[in-house]
Amino acid sequence: MFLHLGRNVVVPLEEIVAIIDMASALTSKITREFVNAAQEEGFIKEINSSELKPKSIVITGKDIYFSPISSTTLCKRAGYIDDISAV
Repeated sequence: MFLHLGRNVVVPLEEIVAIIDMASALTSKITREFVNAAQEEGFIKEINSSELKPKSIVITGKDIYFSPISSTTLCKRAGYIDDISAV
């Protein structure tokens, strides 16, 4: 199975390590340092949309994606959340 991250970007579900909410992730110093280091090393793949800012971080075994789709929606699409009202 694949997960659509926005625009024309899809990744295999088995490659996904984590799906993280962008706003809450960047409040952590350690996570900010991780994202900054990944950006310096060229692992960040931004899914650009002129009117939408990134809402989630999707970490795979190879790359890190900034997606304009919320982490809750991505988790629901991936089947990680059965009942969206439980979140």
